[in-house]
This record gives sequence, C-alpha cells and structure tokens, in this order.
Amino acid sequence: MKIQFKNINFRKKSLDQIKICNQIIEEYQNQNLRLTLRQLYYQLVTQNIISNTEKSYSHLSTLISNARLVGITDWSAIEDRVRMPRRQSEFEDLEDLISVAVQSYRLPRWQGQEYYAELWVEKDALAGVLSPLASEFHVTMMVNRGHSSQSAMFDSSTRFLGKGTQKPILFYLGDLDPSGEDMVRDIKDRLIMFGVPNICVKKLALTIEQVHKYNPPPNPAKKDDPRAKEYILKHGSNSWEVDALPPDVLSKIICKAFNKIIDKKKMDIIIQKEETDKRSLRKLAGFNR
Repeated sequence: MKIQFKNINFRKKSLDQIKICNQIIEEYQNQNLRLTLRQLYYQLVTQNIISNTEKSYSHLSTLISNARLVGITDWSAIEDRVRMPRRQSEFEDLEDLISVAVQSYRLPRWQGQEYYAELWVEKDALAGVLSPLASEFHVTMMVNRGHSSQSAMFDSSTRFLGKGTQKPILFYLGDLDPSGEDMVRDIKDRLIMFGVPNICVKKLALTIEQVHKYNPPPNPAKKDDPRAKEYILKHGSNSWEVDALPPDVLSKIICKAFNKIIDKKKMDIIIQKEETDKRSLRKLAGFNR
C-alpha cells in the first residue's frame, strides 16, 4: 500500500538507495514477511551499500520515512514490533465468530511426542519472522528481551513441568555477543533452579559457525559488559546480531531443528483429526465459510 502525503525532492543517490530498499522489501513480501527497519539496515550493510554505523542507521530511518510519505515505498512493508496496538476482538455476526473459531481450532499437537519444545528469541524485531514458524510447529514462542524476569522464568518452568514425561527442549535465538551468549547459561540455570532439571537449551542462532558461513556485518563487542573478557578470549573483539541473518536462513535453521525432534506420523494423525472435527463443526453450524 503506497500513499502519498508529501512532496519531497530526492537526490539521485537517495533515489538509488530507495530503489534497492524496495527490492529488498519485495523479496520479504514474496515470503509473506514484514521486516523491521533494523533488518532492512542489515541487508544494506551486508550488500556493502551503506556502512555499519549509527549515523547510517539514522540516515536510513529518515530516508525510508520520507520515501513512504511521498508514496514510493509501501507503508505495510515495515513494522514496528514495539509500538503494537492492542485491538479488541469483534465479529460481523455469530456466523463470523463460529467461522473464526473453527479456523483456529487445534488439538494438542505435541501429545504423544517424545519432546516438549519451545522457541525463544532475544529480540522483538524477529517476532514477525518467527511467529509463522511457531504457528506451523504449534509451539510456544517467547520474546525474552535480554535476561528474562524472574516472573517470566517461573511461568516458563510451570509450562515445562506440566508436560509430564516429555523431554523439555528450548530452542533459542540471540545475538553473538557477551550478553547473548550468557543468556543461554542464564536461562538453563534458572529453569533448573525452578525445578526443570533435565532442560536442554540449544542456541540455534547466532553461532560463530554461522558467522563464518554467512558473514553478517560485525559490531564492536561491548567491553564494559561484565561478561566481555571471557567472550573476547573466545570470539575476539567483534559481536554480531542475530537479526542480520536473512529470514530464509533463519527459517531453514529452525525447521531443521524441529523436524529432527518431531514424530511427524504422530503429529499428522492429530492434524487429520482436527480437519475431521472442523468439517463436522461446519456441518453442525450449517455454513460453508
């Protein structure tokens, strides 16, 4: 959706950058994804179109804002994951309500599986990329925004403990920096403290092997971080952000991890039962939506 609200005369260099941005945006849209400004920024840095500096990020923010205002960049293409409105549910009529309920109907798909899994991510910026995958694999997704609060960790422990004999596994995505590496340890230690002794916390991204393979743009490691000394000894003076990886790469990494632990035959039986139930509900309600 492109709507013009202002007239702005861009220099040729700015128009060239906007054209490249629109091409990146289109690539995301073709994958049914909306990106954040930070993700767009990293794509430009990776392609050596702009430098990896706060000044470049600030300039890009202004450029994209103006490009949207003049109607040459799609308003719906970039999302703000922090300032999300909380809208109340409403329906056209009872039939609309029943239709939505039937469409969203799901059984406990992980029932009978060897594992109970969750997907955690350090940053809000990746929630839009990961939410469809969390829905596909029917798992709880949590954005922990750094080191999680005690309340969030305690609540998480009750979810894992409530799964009986299923083996608990937590797939985690976070930055490769002093704090990002420590969060894996912190999550595991606190879940053990809250009574989940056999929890497996596996960092799917970002790893140093992925840095070597995909070459995301580096940032200086924060030397004032109390965990910096140990990190620098292990990885050097650079750090990398997980949202610098393209969404298709993240998707492949996550899908591979889940497909390794899921008994697909068992889950397919439950999904087939859902579809049978949905057909019965539609027939009972007497409509074809």
